[in-house]
Amino acid sequence: MRILISNDDGYLAPGIQALADALAAVADIVVVAPDSNRSGASNSLSLDRPLSVSKAANGFYFVNGTPTDCVHIALTGMLDYRPDLVVSGVNNGQNMGDDTLYSGTVAAATEAYLFGIPAIAFSQVHSGWSEVESAARVARDIVLRHFEILESPFLLNVNIPNLPYDQMGPLTATRLGRRHQAEPVIRGQDPRGREIFWIGAPGACRDAGEGTDFHATSQGRVSITPLQVDLTHREQLESLRGWLK
Repeated sequence: MRILISNDDGYLAPGIQALADALAAVADIVVVAPDSNRSGASNSLSLDRPLSVSKAANGFYFVNGTPTDCVHIALTGMLDYRPDLVVSGVNNGQNMGDDTLYSGTVAAATEAYLFGIPAIAFSQVHSGWSEVESAARVARDIVLRHFEILESPFLLNVNIPNLPYDQMGPLTATRLGRRHQAEPVIRGQDPRGREIFWIGAPGACRDAGEGTDFHATSQGRVSITPLQVDLTHREQLESLRGWLK
């Protein structure tokens, strides 16, 4: 099995190192990740400048671009083969509910999915990298069984509690929950006295009921949510057609 690994925390992040270590024992891997933290980059491509690829001492490749840039470059010009699977992570913090729209971790996996390659995004529920090796072991378990999961290609969003491996709850199929709107921006001043703004914290959970990713992880279970790219609001489509007539 040949696996492409990426993330949004950068090629030096403990999460991607743990994931690479776990998967190197069961697959041929190549790591192509951003040169720095690109959290919140979503599916952005860098179209306004050329990008460069460098190789680190540990064998990882890093790109001065977004997670989507990394996977796109790897699949369209860098690799001379088509990976069997693309994995992203392990992210430093959860990607649940509305987070998936902003997540660079999920975006890296989505780019592979758009190329028809099965892809999985892995995140830990809490930031700080506690029990990241356990999370990587869970990721390896899922990767080893990925051919049993769904018809390929698929796009899975996995959130893993920060627990020791032997205390981890079962794998659970979930839907995305929802959050309240984000907290207000944080105002400040730069050294020249100009007003600046920091993006506020994510909102609290609005829909965290049974069956959601929020609920499963709160019970210590590993949440697995199948995602799709089609954003069409099908319930409104017929109403729009009627209005246009």
